[in-house]
Amino acid sequence: MNEEHVLLLRYSEIHLKGKNRGFFERALLENLRRAVSDFPSVTVRRSHSRYLAEGYDPADEEALSDRLRKVFGLHSLSPAIVVESDLEMISETAVGLAKRRGSFRVNVNRADKTFPMTSIELATELGGRILDAYPELSVDLHRPAFKICVDLREDGRTYLFRDVLPCAGGMPVGTAGKGLLMLSGGIDSPVAGYMMAKRGLKLKAVHFFSPPYTSEFARQKAEDLAARIAPYVGATEVFFVPFARIQEAIHTHCNETFMVIIMRRIMMRICNRLCAEHGLGAVVTGESLGQVASQTLESMTVTNAIAEVPVLRPLVGFDKEEIIDVARKIDTFEISIRPYDDCCTVFLPDNPQIHPKLEKVLREEARLDLDALIEDALSRTESKTVCAER
Repeated sequence: MNEEHVLLLRYSEIHLKGKNRGFFERALLENLRRAVSDFPSVTVRRSHSRYLAEGYDPADEEALSDRLRKVFGLHSLSPAIVVESDLEMISETAVGLAKRRGSFRVNVNRADKTFPMTSIELATELGGRILDAYPELSVDLHRPAFKICVDLREDGRTYLFRDVLPCAGGMPVGTAGKGLLMLSGGIDSPVAGYMMAKRGLKLKAVHFFSPPYTSEFARQKAEDLAARIAPYVGATEVFFVPFARIQEAIHTHCNETFMVIIMRRIMMRICNRLCAEHGLGAVVTGESLGQVASQTLESMTVTNAIAEVPVLRPLVGFDKEEIIDVARKIDTFEISIRPYDDCCTVFLPDNPQIHPKLEKVLREEARLDLDALIEDALSRTESKTVCAER
């Protein structure tokens, strides 16, 4: 056989799943295939508790690797060269993979027990040939600058690789149920969506917007954020809920200090409806305890009182810098800081309630025709499926 380029894909926590492992392996395989679906020649298949991506043009290897490294469930990947399990072909490839400077070691995994050399014998032989080719190199079995890894499989194929690239980790998206992400235009909510998808949650999203008080640029920002996290979370259906009439009603009829908490509770009521209609088992928010007035323990408790599904707050113990670090990592930060206000800045009171009492909130809400306001907003809601940028 001629030399062939493949990507070796190793999964993460799936190893711990025991009798249920097959379910997670199948989900991961489906997600991997979906991630590379626009590379028509590429195939992804299982092989010995890992996966192989094959059939690609070597010129596409870096782009393909970058795509797959964002798929939750993978621990690492290695660009590899596949040759016949022949000593001369293995040696030639190993020498070609070696760097020209530094120290190295050779690791051999000999699954094919019919190969005439033991793992140690083959590693020694390959190390000698690499040193003959590049005398300036040195062998270091403990802290080498690079490794040449050789994996002899039972089917007569040998995989050789040098680099082990870290991947996103976590669990395959879709293996932990479905949830609804409250996606604002800020820094926190896309990070929250990323973190829950990493635990296997499949997401839809809802964005509340308030024209004419907010511009189309604010709505576009939320859409761009959904596109930016899509390589991690998958294509995402986003519900765009017009919220200005609700805010006007609160501003007109309620004590302004309760504006924020009443808004949050009405948003949660709308999320309840969307979850029921679309089979979603949780609401995900980007709230961090104590960060703003709506994120005190009392405010969260009053908001939770209206929730009909669990409310997941993966950032609740993070400070702002920790959240920003993740936002930069997943490349959402620059979008989030675009200077377009979202609906939460409309009619914002100077002194919002930070320790609201439920009974007082209920008295203020009684001034509103909540059912009519919610039905009106849902009747004008639009949805759009947002895919990854290619």
